[in-house]
Amino acid sequence: MYLPTLSACSLVLAMLSLERFPLLLDLGSQRQGEDEVGAALRLLERVVDRYPRAFEVVLGDALYLRAKVFEFLLAHRKHGIAVLKDETRDLWQDVQGLIPLEQPVQEVDGRTERRIWDITGLESWESLKVKVRVVRSLETKTVTRQRTAEKERQKSEWMWATTLTADKVSAPRVVLLGHDRWLIENQALNELVTYWYADHVYRHHPQAIIAFWLTLFLALNLFRAFTFLNVKPVLRARHTALYFAKLFLSDLHQETFHNRSP
Repeated sequence: MYLPTLSACSLVLAMLSLERFPLLLDLGSQRQGEDEVGAALRLLERVVDRYPRAFEVVLGDALYLRAKVFEFLLAHRKHGIAVLKDETRDLWQDVQGLIPLEQPVQEVDGRTERRIWDITGLESWESLKVKVRVVRSLETKTVTRQRTAEKERQKSEWMWATTLTADKVSAPRVVLLGHDRWLIENQALNELVTYWYADHVYRHHPQAIIAFWLTLFLALNLFRAFTFLNVKPVLRARHTALYFAKLFLSDLHQETFHNRSP
């Protein structure tokens, strides 16, 4: 499950990653005097209560690398994965010292080459009274420039802290889970804004705005469920999701036109 923020309207939302498509679960508003993490924890309480067995791991960006978040997850028998990038943290500094002593795993995933370090048993996160694990991925991706057709190699570095142990989830799997957090940016936020007009904040009571968003979540979930579970794979491979959305819109317009009173 993923936790992002809609900063423009002070909302946090939760999305569940399924095998075929992501499912938008719930959202909550940020209260006056409350930071994003506080709003996310309230949302997590509701999500864990309503869907206790729907997920085992919660993903978040660097903002969620806080002891109170991970303590909440552990108390509910869940695990967390969060981006580690604060160079002032003792945890980050310890990892930098241990990296030269560890042998990385080499992995090739399509056009991306990865060198993965798996450092376990870290106790330098003093505010969290359990040992944590840090997975570092140094990645080189080959991209082809559209204008010149030249190939270019781009390098990036990622680190995640997690309570998942190595016997439960391998380091390459942690890397994939960490990158999957971008699904909520691309297949939730960007899609909602670009194609579902979610970038317009109406002037309504706060509870009405929440109701609008939840209705939009339901519409997007139903559309994806129909597209991925009912449309034949061969037909789905020939067209984009936007193609099917336009078919639905065309049918709605035709129904409206035929049912219009003379």
